[in-house]
Amino acid sequence: MTTASLSVGEGARPAAEARGRRAVRLWLFSVAALVALMVLVGGATRLTESGLSITEWKPITGALLPMSETAWLAEFEKYKQIPQYALLNEGMTLAQFKHIYLWEWGHRLLGRLIGLVYLLPLVYFAIRGDVRGKLLAGLLAIGILGGLQGAIGWIMVASGLKPGMTAVAPVRLMAHLVTACLIYVALIWVAVGLKSQPVTPQERRLAPGATLVLVLIVLQIALGALVAGLDAGLVYNTWPLMDGRLVPDTAALFSVSPWWRNAFETVVTVQFNHRVGGYVLLIAALLHAFAARRAAPGTPAARRATGMAGIVVVQAALGITTLVLVVPIWAALLHQGVAILLLGHASAHRRLLSAEQGAAAPALQPAKA
Repeated sequence: MTTASLSVGEGARPAAEARGRRAVRLWLFSVAALVALMVLVGGATRLTESGLSITEWKPITGALLPMSETAWLAEFEKYKQIPQYALLNEGMTLAQFKHIYLWEWGHRLLGRLIGLVYLLPLVYFAIRGDVRGKLLAGLLAIGILGGLQGAIGWIMVASGLKPGMTAVAPVRLMAHLVTACLIYVALIWVAVGLKSQPVTPQERRLAPGATLVLVLIVLQIALGALVAGLDAGLVYNTWPLMDGRLVPDTAALFSVSPWWRNAFETVVTVQFNHRVGGYVLLIAALLHAFAARRAAPGTPAARRATGMAGIVVVQAALGITTLVLVVPIWAALLHQGVAILLLGHASAHRRLLSAEQGAAAPALQPAKA
């Protein structure tokens, strides 16, 4: 073999690896987009109180809609046996049942689709050698978490089928949503990390602040899930006061015992915590943006931090609007959608600050007088 042919072969290998890496990145971002859509569909399912319309979990046959009027009536009869029908929807028509059934069926079908869109390309990329070693192990861990998410979803639904229940347990709803967010963050984290980006020492020093904002976003989403689970947004629909006060009465905040249960079960406490979480997140995002613009002016990190603070401001305004308007579906879904956008932006921003991404760019030079 000639020296020329060897050099061509050696040059083709890095090009093929780069193409494979781009394909993996595109795949992971596509799955992340589907997970974001899944969160929105799940939010719509909760807002339309559709989540308990399918009372069984059939991983294979459940992917098919009822194929006849008789099959639809059979599903309707199953729904009539659960407390939600007797306590909230007694007398609903078959057409009304089909409406809520289709929301829950669509939610579950999208979950199955995400599983296939994740698993099949993963096998393909592993066979090709595009993913291997630590990357393959990490992607397998994300896949396992995705499978666990399906189980959490059914455990959540099962909690709403118990006697006296008309909705799923708020804590289980929170666990279901937070798990989806962790999967979403992991997908973006890995995808962003597959492309080396220059980062200055000044930018790297912003990582702790970016981590704090990211953690606060996840925590705020978790608090929002409790608000949704308890329908806490349907009361105290004024801002900035709650029942005429900035801080509700202590007796109202801690009305059940032991005290910690109020954070999960008391409507006033859950809404107040979500409000306070929003204030803390807004302050943290603004301070992070200020620190980035001061420590690393003109850098991509500073621009990302500023953009993130802007999204937090928009999200806060949407939260207030949703509350004051008594949670119309369009506002609630927009609020949830911007939360997912914010989470994705914060995840990418934090990953790009990681020192593991590659060689650092030259340090910023002080401006001349």
